[in-house]
Amino acid sequence: MSLSASEFYEAGLALPPSVRKDVALRLLDSIEVADQESVDRDWSTEIGSRVDDVLSGKVETIPGEQVFADLAARRVARQAMRDA
Repeated sequence: MSLSASEFYEAGLALPPSVRKDVALRLLDSIEVADQESVDRDWSTEIGSRVDDVLSGKVETIPGEQVFADLAARRVARQAMRDA
């Protein structure tokens, strides 16, 4: 016997909350495991591209200290606008 998605959903609603949660998590895990390899492959490609851009000089890096100082200055400016 095969259930449609809506029939499966309705049947799931009849389950106790703890069982529904377990079923939902198991279903989600089945999707995440199947997609994880694709995600890992895509991230590896993206990381490689970004490293190539830095090494070739296509993009310029910003020292971490400067990034944090800029963020702190923005936070101070935003707070000053709220206080005004």
